[in-house]
Amino acid sequence: MADVLPLVESRLRSALGEPDARAAVTFLGTDRIEVLRFQEGDIVRYASLGMSAQPMTDPTAVVADPVKGPRAELVLSVRSGRADTDKVLRPLAALAASPQVEGVVVAPGASLDVGEPLWPGAPFTSVLVAEPGGLVEDLELDAPLDPVRFLPLLPMTPNEAAWKRVHGAQALQERWLTNGTDLRDPSRPSVPLD
Repeated sequence: MADVLPLVESRLRSALGEPDARAAVTFLGTDRIEVLRFQEGDIVRYASLGMSAQPMTDPTAVVADPVKGPRAELVLSVRSGRADTDKVLRPLAALAASPQVEGVVVAPGASLDVGEPLWPGAPFTSVLVAEPGGLVEDLELDAPLDPVRFLPLLPMTPNEAAWKRVHGAQALQERWLTNGTDLRDPSRPSVPLD
């Protein structure tokens, strides 16, 4: 079975350019997760590399299938120079390791919480997983492997996360759109939720 990570890194490079930094994090009992940083104008993008090495498995499955199952990497985009967002590397790697650690399947519409600010002083402790395909196209793999999907992450304040649990991901995204929320602003306030 071919290693998918070189293919994933190649897709990230073709979509986002050359990374200007990378860091590796290893959690006990998991494979190494790398986070690559890409700078484009005033936008900095952080992408996980390693989450897609193994397919995500339904936590209710009796036996994990080593071949079939969804594969993904995470991509976070923020405006640079407004906060120390490079400290997001460890929380992002923890989110990318969550399928291995917690047996979760990360999919669009899901909320992922790190339990602490994403970076120092950040008003966000969680993210909303958005639909893939806009920034980085899915990476098709040889059958029977599922494609690798590159899932954008949208930072959420605790109030937004609570509101999303009640009203759903689509309603929160519509609220952001209606209010012209800059989801890349690393210090933005919560969207009005009343």
